[in-house]
Amino acid sequence: MRAGISDMVAVARMLNATLIIPELDKKSFWHDKSNFSDVFDEEYFIHSLANDVKVAKNLPKELVKAPKFVRYFKSWSKIEYYQDEIYPLWEHRQVIRAAKSDSRLANNYLPPDIQKLRCRAFFQALRFAPPIEALGNLLVERMRSFGPYIALHLRYEKDMLAFSGCTHGLSQAESDELAMIRENTSYWKVKDIDPLEQRSHGYCPLTPKEVGMFLSALGYPSSTPVYIAAGEIYGGESHMVDFLSHFPIVMNKEKLASAEELRPFRQYASQMAALDYIVSVESDVFIPSYSGNMARAVGGHRRFLGHRKTIIPDRKALVRLFDKVDGGLLNEGERLSQRILDIHWKRQGSPRKRKGPVSGTKGSDRFRSEEAFYENPLPDCLCQPESPASDASLVSI
Repeated sequence: MRAGISDMVAVARMLNATLIIPELDKKSFWHDKSNFSDVFDEEYFIHSLANDVKVAKNLPKELVKAPKFVRYFKSWSKIEYYQDEIYPLWEHRQVIRAAKSDSRLANNYLPPDIQKLRCRAFFQALRFAPPIEALGNLLVERMRSFGPYIALHLRYEKDMLAFSGCTHGLSQAESDELAMIRENTSYWKVKDIDPLEQRSHGYCPLTPKEVGMFLSALGYPSSTPVYIAAGEIYGGESHMVDFLSHFPIVMNKEKLASAEELRPFRQYASQMAALDYIVSVESDVFIPSYSGNMARAVGGHRRFLGHRKTIIPDRKALVRLFDKVDGGLLNEGERLSQRILDIHWKRQGSPRKRKGPVSGTKGSDRFRSEEAFYENPLPDCLCQPESPASDASLVSI
């Protein structure tokens, strides 16, 4: 949501158009009926962007029944696309509806003012609705009462496992259930997935057991408080036993807040995710078990706020090590710990420029392979020394 909305703010600026408050997707896997104002502070959003883009809550009355262009904007497009192909549409229509908003703007090679506007929209204008902000900050306060804490985005949820086809550590019945969900979800195009191949390439979220081994190998003591930023963990406590044996102080929003405090948000997945987002951004350390949209957004937000420590697991390398542990070729302990520390000492959120496309990719795959703008807004939106010396260079906002 944050990325798509911020891109549309930038597109409206490029087209010199008025942006109507976006309508949120209500048909996804979560069937969330939230409106924009249920998730974000609508008035703050409008006023904070007033000097850049005119934002209106609704179409003017005289345009409600006007003919509209419904357009699927081209993915990862530069300013020339919007100037040459979209702007001329105004000659025939007064209203253009963007059918999709995800990844409609290039990550790189946009004018500096557009890039800065995207940052301003994503990291500042899109403040959560006051009730979400209030409870989110309260959860942070309660979490801090246990001491410095890790926020773990544990993407071991039914939808993620079904979508990715990852079944390592699951029973046959659980694997069959996930396959059925994938088969019955029409907009998931890939149905036949080899789970072993997925895992070997690092395409699967780490299991709770693997995350426990990972955190221990990084040197975190068992007394470290861990906040689980996630929905319902697939399989519940049965799949959390191994993690809890490593880190028994595990909290989530359901444990930190009362049923009455959570009641207004419980039926809305996006609002519950927003609470996790706040606790994750404010954590002492953030670790995602999978590099999905939420992980990238939180990671980028933490970079924007001063490169707060964010450890990104190298899942492909970790799987090889954990398989050796499972096969008795490697034991948990100093040797495993040193291997994991060596792999991850440069994967902890220190300043670096955004990664370009993967070598050898072409066409849309080239743009798809670039590091997302919001995942790392350096150098466009962060001040830096004139000659950054290394991955450990200091960056100030």
